[in-house]
Amino acid sequence: HTHTHTHTHTHTHTARGATTLVNGTASSDGGPNPFTDPFFIIETLCIIWFSFELLVRFFACPSKTVFSKNLMNVIDIVAIIPYFITLGTELAETSQSSGGQQAMSLAILRVIRLVRVFRIFKLSRHSKGLQILGQTLKASMRELGLLIFFLFIGVILFSSAVYFAEADDPSSSFTSIPDAFWWAVVTMTTVGYGDMHPVTIGGKIVGSLCAIAGVLTIALPVPVIVSNFNYFYHRETDGEEHAQYLHVSSCEHVGAGPADTLDALDVLDERTCSSPSSLSKSEYAVMDEAFGRPDYDDTETHQNCVNIKKIFTDV
Repeated sequence: HTHTHTHTHTHTHTARGATTLVNGTASSDGGPNPFTDPFFIIETLCIIWFSFELLVRFFACPSKTVFSKNLMNVIDIVAIIPYFITLGTELAETSQSSGGQQAMSLAILRVIRLVRVFRIFKLSRHSKGLQILGQTLKASMRELGLLIFFLFIGVILFSSAVYFAEADDPSSSFTSIPDAFWWAVVTMTTVGYGDMHPVTIGGKIVGSLCAIAGVLTIALPVPVIVSNFNYFYHRETDGEEHAQYLHVSSCEHVGAGPADTLDALDVLDERTCSSPSSLSKSEYAVMDEAFGRPDYDDTETHQNCVNIKKIFTDV
């Protein structure tokens, strides 16, 4: 299952990006006959390959339950199904179509076509940077929640303040407190579109305080998020370097020794080859202690050792 999964995703990596671009372009074009459109033909070929890939991985997976619960596999299914729904809707439109039904069908098709963009999330399986970013966001959910909570409080306070500050000016664009929410969000995030702006002195003072409060609010959780990113990044890079060093050292120095130590090293070698960053500090200590033992025979090499450079090159 692992080899089939790896080889299949290697071939579909480029096709997935191409079909995402094609889908986005085709969605904006309203051709007279969609079945003769080159974009539709390319998408059909990509969907055939994606469906074949999904079926192969499903039947090759030992546990169908684990396969169905995997988030990436769910994204695959959600990305493929809209094509068949779109195809059935367009076939139904060719047989019978009226003005109201056609408008409703077009609205449904636009929503379904938007779902197909989620195929881009499949690229995270091939990118270490995206995986590290996902781990960082997952570890920083508490800080991000506090950031959104503080922004929510600031939006309510400053939108209410600017509304009452601009209430006496007839030329003001703040007609209500909910209408000022947009201005407060844009100001606190320092975007500043300029479509809504205060015109009175009191409103400008409130706007200045809103901008300053927004900068301080956003800047507070950023160091924690950056610290989490550095942790996951260095854990990944240090794990790869440490695993490479340990594999090379074990090839040169590890030989016959106590049975329990060798069994532990066999397990750690398998875990290191699959994911170098998954080893804990205690497991690294076991390997370092085993490599430094003086009672090992240097004439024999460890048979389960694999050159990690070769693994990284193949990947």
